[in-house]
Amino acid sequence: MENTQHQRLLILGSGPAGYTAAVYAARANLKPALITGMEQGGQLTTTTDVDNWPGDVSGLQGPDLMARMQQHAERFDTEIILDHIASTDLGRRPFQLTGERATYTCDALIITTGASARYLGLPSEEAFKGRGVSACATCDGFFYRDQAVAVIGGGNTAVEEALYLSNICSSVTLVHRRDRLRAAAILQDALLARCGDEGNVNVRWDSVLAEVLGDESGVTGVTLNSTTGNEISQLDVHGVFIAIGHDPNTAIFNNQLDMEGGYIRVRGGLNGNATETSVPGVFAAGDVMDHVYRQAVTSASSGCMAALDAEKYLAD
Repeated sequence: MENTQHQRLLILGSGPAGYTAAVYAARANLKPALITGMEQGGQLTTTTDVDNWPGDVSGLQGPDLMARMQQHAERFDTEIILDHIASTDLGRRPFQLTGERATYTCDALIITTGASARYLGLPSEEAFKGRGVSACATCDGFFYRDQAVAVIGGGNTAVEEALYLSNICSSVTLVHRRDRLRAAAILQDALLARCGDEGNVNVRWDSVLAEVLGDESGVTGVTLNSTTGNEISQLDVHGVFIAIGHDPNTAIFNNQLDMEGGYIRVRGGLNGNATETSVPGVFAAGDVMDHVYRQAVTSASSGCMAALDAEKYLAD
């Protein structure tokens, strides 16, 4: 392993939050270094069409957007470090991060490690990611306007996704492995109101996704297995939305930062330092601290805030 490298400001993560933080920090002459992590570019690298990025009226590809963000950060001399951090020590000054290639220390740290959508682990699910299989209805639902889709799950996220898609798609089938939902009662009531002859939502109880069907054009259907018998059925859909939750990428910060459900807690509020964590000098932005909105544009905006907060911290 190389010798320890010290930076005034380190940014950990290379999604929209990380690259935006890098642009703002570099323009403030903080000379930031950004450690990419294992999945350079974050979740958007697995997304094809991005139609909700402001200013791109013709749409763009997720990997292209992330490449542009990296180029933007590098234009202001952000140092891009290709490494994966295995452990951290935020109880010492300067902060210490141990990677696979080197050890890093810094005076201030911005964490933008994101969150990873949970998937079922089916080979067919993996094969059609970005081509009909998604974990974000607000990101990709538009592409299935007036088409039939399926949502997999039974909690708040699944019901919220189904409700959102019901305003766009011709039909929405919610597939749940049990005979009752786990979602909040108010969400269940809203969902049931859209079921029946007058609605476009159906619920397949006691069923699990067994296989995603498709061809070169994308998803064409799903195979469902009953959890109470041997029944196997097929459903014709063009989109499959996996809504079984997200896992924030925060394991290396366990017992060092205040968290809630694995998400890093930040100060928030109206008096600045909104992205500061329970450790002064450590800031968090993007999906690693946001389990509600989870959009590229909201991640980018919080990355901007984190850079401004870090700039103020380093100036004090």
